[in-house]
Amino acid sequence: MTTFQQQLKSRFAVLGAIVLLVLGSLLLRLWSMQVLSGESYALQAKNNRIREISLEAPRGRILDRNGKPLVTNRATLAVSVDPANDIVRSLIVRAQSSDKTDDPTRSELEGTFGGLATQLGMTPQEVFAKVSDSRVEALRPRLVAIDVPLETVSILSERQQEFPGVRIDEVAVREYPNGSLAAHVIGYTGEISESQFTASESAAGYELGDIVGKSGAEAQFENVLQGDKGKRLIEVNAQGKPQRVIDEQPAVAGRDIRLTIDIEVQKAAEKALVGALDEAHRQNYPNAKAGSAVVLDVKTGEVIAMASVPTYSPTVFLGGISQGEWSKLNEKASEYPLNNRAVMAAYPPASTFKVITGLAGLQYKVTYSGKTYNCTGKWIEMGAQWSKWCWNHAGHGTISFEGGVEESCDTVFYKIGYEFYKRKNEEIQVMSRAFGLGSDTKIDLPGEVNGRVPDAAWKKSYNANYPEYQMWLPGDTVNMAIGQGDMLVTPLQMTAVYAGIANGGVVMQPHVLKDVLASDGKVAKSFKSEVLATTGISSQNLAIMTNALVRVTTQGTGRGAFSGFDASVAGKTGTAQVKGKDDMAWFCGFAPAGAPKYAVAVVIEQGGGGGAVAAPAGRNILAKLLGLPAVNVRTTDPSR
Repeated sequence: MTTFQQQLKSRFAVLGAIVLLVLGSLLLRLWSMQVLSGESYALQAKNNRIREISLEAPRGRILDRNGKPLVTNRATLAVSVDPANDIVRSLIVRAQSSDKTDDPTRSELEGTFGGLATQLGMTPQEVFAKVSDSRVEALRPRLVAIDVPLETVSILSERQQEFPGVRIDEVAVREYPNGSLAAHVIGYTGEISESQFTASESAAGYELGDIVGKSGAEAQFENVLQGDKGKRLIEVNAQGKPQRVIDEQPAVAGRDIRLTIDIEVQKAAEKALVGALDEAHRQNYPNAKAGSAVVLDVKTGEVIAMASVPTYSPTVFLGGISQGEWSKLNEKASEYPLNNRAVMAAYPPASTFKVITGLAGLQYKVTYSGKTYNCTGKWIEMGAQWSKWCWNHAGHGTISFEGGVEESCDTVFYKIGYEFYKRKNEEIQVMSRAFGLGSDTKIDLPGEVNGRVPDAAWKKSYNANYPEYQMWLPGDTVNMAIGQGDMLVTPLQMTAVYAGIANGGVVMQPHVLKDVLASDGKVAKSFKSEVLATTGISSQNLAIMTNALVRVTTQGTGRGAFSGFDASVAGKTGTAQVKGKDDMAWFCGFAPAGAPKYAVAVVIEQGGGGGAVAAPAGRNILAKLLGLPAVNVRTTDPSR
C-alpha cells in the first residue's frame, strides 16, 4: 500500500468516526425527544394549536333601596373586527412592529376600513385604532361600535366581502333606566387601564380590554358586580386562524347589589338643586352653576339621596368615550361634571358651623342657655384695629345665646370664639373632630376628601416657609367660630354633623351599600351600620341646640324658606365668603325635630344667601321625605 493510500485510508477513518459521532448524537437526541421528553413536546405542540378565549360575564345590576333598577344590562348589536383575518392581521402586525417605516399607510387603512368607517360614522384611523389596540387579548375580536342600527347591520352582513374581518355580535352593555339620575353615586364603566390591571390581583382574572367600574358604586363594588368569566378553547392552524371550538365553559353573572338610595328622594334632591340654581340666577348670581345635596338616615347612616350638579350621563362611556367628550367632562368651563361634590368638594361651612361652636360653648361652659350678649353691629373686643362686623351692621341689640343661633348673630359667636382662644385648649377643634370633621367619613364611595380643621400645629406647618405667618392668632379662632377662615368641610360631613346632633350625639358612618343579593334575589349579605364618632355631648346641651335650630326655621334666618311647612324642622342657614367668588349658599338641618329621621345638607356654589337659595331646596327635599307637597319658595336672606 502506497503512502498516499495509507493517508487516504486514515482520513476516511477519521471522517467515518465523525459521521458516526454525529449520527449517534442525532439518534440520542431523537431518543431523548421521543422517550424522555415526548410528553413535554406533545403538550407544547397542543398548546401551539389550542387557544383560550375568555367569555365576558354580565355585570350585576344596581338597585335602589326598594329594588327599583338604577343600572341593568341590555343586549345590543355590536360591530367587531376579527384580528385573525389575514388582511387585518397583516396590518396589525405591521402597526405593532418596532419598524415604524412599515406602518400601514393612510391609503391602506382607507382601502381596508374605509367602507366600515363610513357605515359607522367614523374615520378609518379611528376604526384601526380600536382594531390594533395591543392591550387586548390577541384572538379577542376588537369591539369597534355598539348600538349599531339594524339597517347598518344588514348592509355589513349582506356585503360581508367588502368588510374584512367584520363580525356582528350580540353583547351585553350597561343600561340606565333613569338616565343621569344618581350618576355620581352609580358611577360609570370603561376598559381597564394599565395601572388598574397592574394593581389588580391575579386571582381576579382580569385581562387588558376588560370592562370594569371606573367610579362610584361601579368601582367601589367591582369585586361583587364583576362576574366570573367563562372560557372557550379554540383549535387554530399553523397560521393562527381558528378552526373549531373544542370546549366551552359559560360565564357566571356578577351579583346584584341594593343601594340605600331612594330613587324618588334622589329625583327630588336633583330637582331641588336645579331649582336652587335657577333661583340664584333670578337673584342676580349668574355664576351659580354647581352644588350638592345629601340626605342621611340619622339612625343608620344610610345615604337616602346624594346629588351633585352639574352631572353627566354614564351612557357616554358605553363602547368607549371620545377624546373630545372626555375633555369636556374634565374642564373648568364645564364645572367638572364628573366630580361628586358631595364627597370631593370642600367649602367653608359658614354659619352652619355655629352648631359646633355653640355646642362646644355649652359643653365646655363658655356659654349657657339664656346667656345674653350685646350686639352693636361692630365687635372691637380684640382691639379697634382688629374690629369685625356682624352681618347685621345695625346690630341685634341684647340677644340670648339661642337668639344668636336663631338670627345667626356673628357677634355672639365672635365672643364665644374669643373666649376659647383665651383658654388656649383648642376646644372648638376638639368638638369638630368629635363629630368627625377633618377626616373622611369612610363612606363606601371613592374619591372622598378629608376637609380641614385648622389649628396652631397646622398653621405652623402650612406656613413653614413663612415664619411671620406661623403664629395662631385670636382672629384665627374667631373666624373659625363662624365657619370661616381656613375651615373646610364636605356636604356629606356637614350632613353627618347634623345627623349626629339628631341622633343623641352619635354620628353613624355614612354608607350607600344596603345589601348584596344572591342569584335567587335573596339577601346574601347586608351592611351593618357602624358608629363613626361619639361626641359625648350631654342630652341637655343637645336639646338646647335643637330648640335653637327650630327657632331658625320658625322665626329666624330660615323662616321665609319654611313658612307654612307642616313639620318641625331644626336647621341652620349659612352664607360662606370665599375670596374672589360670590357667596356660597348653605342649609343644614334635620326633621322631624321632635323625633328625627333624616338629616339634609344643601350647598350652592356662588349662589348667594343660604336662607334664600339653599334653604328652599332643603325644604323641598324634606317635603319629599315627609310626604308633604313641594312649593316654589321665593324669599330673601341677608344673613351670613
